[in-house]
Amino acid sequence: MLSAELHCHSELSFDGRDPVELLLSQADAVGLDALAVTDHDEIDASLAAADRAADYGLIGIPGSEVTSAAGHVLALGIDERVPAGLPFTETIDHIHDQGGIAVVPHPFQRSRSGVAPHITSEELASADAIEIYNSRLLTGRSNRRAGRFARSHDLPMTAGSDAHIAEMVGQAVTKVDTTDHTVAGILDGIRDGRTETTGKRTPWHISFRQAAGGVKRRIKNRLASLL
Repeated sequence: MLSAELHCHSELSFDGRDPVELLLSQADAVGLDALAVTDHDEIDASLAAADRAADYGLIGIPGSEVTSAAGHVLALGIDERVPAGLPFTETIDHIHDQGGIAVVPHPFQRSRSGVAPHITSEELASADAIEIYNSRLLTGRSNRRAGRFARSHDLPMTAGSDAHIAEMVGQAVTKVDTTDHTVAGILDGIRDGRTETTGKRTPWHISFRQAAGGVKRRIKNRLASLL
């Protein structure tokens, strides 16, 4: 079994803080085998992390958290940025065209751009996997609902820390049953549903600090764009 962090953010995300080197160091320190940096509608830092991962004894999975018209979709195994704002199904098509997989994070949390309120169950079930454990959900109710949906539709299941600071990388882990220690081997294992999930909640004060930092950076970026 390979242990992977499939959902975290670097300083390239508007609400992220740390460079990829710190994310990679943390992944190595907590004993992970693979790391996907999934910045919001960006890919450059993720590609850099994937290139440097081997120096930390890790498998680097390039990816992005894409903002579709319905909400967020994790694109794993891509090498080019997927445009934001496309319909949900078109977003998935773009991911598949690059040979990647589409994982839906926190699908039932409207406040964090979950897609479920805006698409049909059939559309949601067209994803390659559902993130059933996200460390930054406050009550766990949305996680449980995501798990019920994935199981009822026989969909592969993943977990992700959704870390926006390096210290939280590895809070939630997807274990993939594969002997192929490559990006392709991990993605195939997820597609086939050969996964187990484990995780613990991000401490409340850190979630609050991450959210506040994101708001400050959004305001700063908005002001900069107006000047």
